[in-house]
Amino acid sequence: MFYWIMKNIIAGPILRGLFRPWVHNLEAVPATGAAILASNHLSFIDSIFLPLVLDRRISFLAKSDYFTGKGLKGWATRAFFNATGQLSIDRSGGKASEASLNTGLGVLARGELLGIYPEGTRSPDGKMYRGRTGVARMILEAGVPVIPVAMIDTEKVMPIGTRIPKVQRIGIVFGEPLDFSRFAHLEDDRFILRSITDEIMYELNRLSGQEYRDVYASTVKERMASKAAATKTVASR
Repeated sequence: MFYWIMKNIIAGPILRGLFRPWVHNLEAVPATGAAILASNHLSFIDSIFLPLVLDRRISFLAKSDYFTGKGLKGWATRAFFNATGQLSIDRSGGKASEASLNTGLGVLARGELLGIYPEGTRSPDGKMYRGRTGVARMILEAGVPVIPVAMIDTEKVMPIGTRIPKVQRIGIVFGEPLDFSRFAHLEDDRFILRSITDEIMYELNRLSGQEYRDVYASTVKERMASKAAATKTVASR
């Protein structure tokens, strides 16, 4: 109920009026039944605007840190993520990764929409990066179609590190559903998982027009952080 009220009565109308999102090929999203919406990830607001343009509810998998904050800020963050349909997952790996997979499969088993960012994290510079194969494993275990989604210009509205968005139009482009049923029961084959993931990333790249780099975004972020730390150390001497 809170999700519906926020989307249709409180935040939704204001955001749609301010940012006037344009949408292409929304009809590619099925009216009923489970499906995965696999999107590029340019900004924090991707998880806000994608649900706004859909008639159906969509759930996202979000890192557990967003749900464990303390005080008023922690409460507000939890409320926001719950209102936008995001589910807490632990990204520490091992058994936590298995639990995250099961959380997503639970959403799909109920016949709902699940939103996933195959890159695993926001792009640090507007480029598109290599996808992680967890999405492919979920696709094969659930046996559901995948709708690629390209968020357009959201990084210009709210770049990483900013708190207040700039008011300008954004776009959302939906691709045609991708069917990977030909790979059924091969979810333990890492070569198949990589092939599926790369096909999804190719389609996202085609829809978004982003420059592609065949490296993980998290690796690039780590390099940037190390470089910044080294620069700071030199400057402080």
